[in-house]
Amino acid sequence: MPTPFPLTALPALAVELALMVGGLALLWRVQLSPAARATRPPAALTAWTIALPDFGLFAWCVIAGGFLGELAMVQGLSLFALDGDTRQVLAGAAFQFGMLAGCAGFALFAPGGRDFAWPRGSFLRDGMATFAIALPVLVTVGLLWTLLLQLVGLPAERQELIGLFAGARSPLLLGSLVALASIVAPITEELVFRAGLFRYARTRLPRWAALLLPAVIFGAVHGNLASFAQLVTLGVIFSLAYERTGNIAVPMLAHALFNLNTIALILSGIEL
Repeated sequence: MPTPFPLTALPALAVELALMVGGLALLWRVQLSPAARATRPPAALTAWTIALPDFGLFAWCVIAGGFLGELAMVQGLSLFALDGDTRQVLAGAAFQFGMLAGCAGFALFAPGGRDFAWPRGSFLRDGMATFAIALPVLVTVGLLWTLLLQLVGLPAERQELIGLFAGARSPLLLGSLVALASIVAPITEELVFRAGLFRYARTRLPRWAALLLPAVIFGAVHGNLASFAQLVTLGVIFSLAYERTGNIAVPMLAHALFNLNTIALILSGIEL
């Protein structure tokens, strides 16, 4: 009987299963067990007390930086004969770097940026634990979401970026994709959605709304219906980890590990 994945993918599947089992055990130990609930420490994240106009300036810096970065890259690429995939990757990287520059510009030069959150040390254990806990939760949400989409007859096509990874033939293009997904995107997106939007909303909206709003926007900007529920769930988990530890480096690391895990599965031949 044929298998839905190549036999060479069996080691990757075994590692994935071990990670999920470990994640379930960790989820019970640190979050769901009676002892964990009884001894849960207070949130370490401090309030971000900037005014609404200052937050509007932050949002403008991020959005403008992203679009200006992408526009400059597209104009520059017009001078070179490059294939479509390479152009797409470089334009995406320029957008990410532009948003990162917007965050840095706001933090360094805007009055409201003095208390902006930057990564600090002692994040490895919490970042790896957040990634491990997220895996079994995301697999469960993904299965339920796929079933729901099938029941209502909506398409469940994979993200275009996954197709780029699966079809990459150039080592340079593949290396650029890996760096973008595992370094640039986690740093930029966590600064924007967690250190920016979640931290601002956390003390101004009901907690459920503060957790859900950045996660929904985070899922929506990826532009893929098939992965929307998983990305929203991931955004909530990252916000909870940031709130608990007060260190934006924790969700950054978890985000990077999640993306690397996804890349490893794609390259091993497992269809996502």
